[in-house]
Amino acid sequence: MDQTYGDFRARREATVWQRLNRILRVLLVLAAWLVIVSLFVPPYKRLVQSRAEIDNLQAQVNEQQTLLSRQTREVNMLKTDVTYLETIARDRLDLMKEGETIFRLEPARAAKPKAASSARR
Repeated sequence: MDQTYGDFRARREATVWQRLNRILRVLLVLAAWLVIVSLFVPPYKRLVQSRAEIDNLQAQVNEQQTLLSRQTREVNMLKTDVTYLETIARDRLDLMKEGETIFRLEPARAAKPKAASSARR
């Protein structure tokens, strides 16, 4: 009887050690995974941040190129197109030709909210 109890105890102790070994292996794998993740996450964040900055700067470059092309076109028209030059000059100096009628449209002003004035009463 002692021998069967000893075999059972030996098997039980062996399974306990096997379980502890499995747990230790799992913990080692998790620790290795965490180390790898901690090494690669900060550079990845910098990469994402750099790409966002590059996109922002590219948008600014595109905006500046659009502005440059617009202004270049206007300069060329002022140098070559007499009619355009005359139109711009008359517009800025508020002059008109004889028999010409000028209509100026003012941008709409923001209306005052009526709720604010009735709340004061």
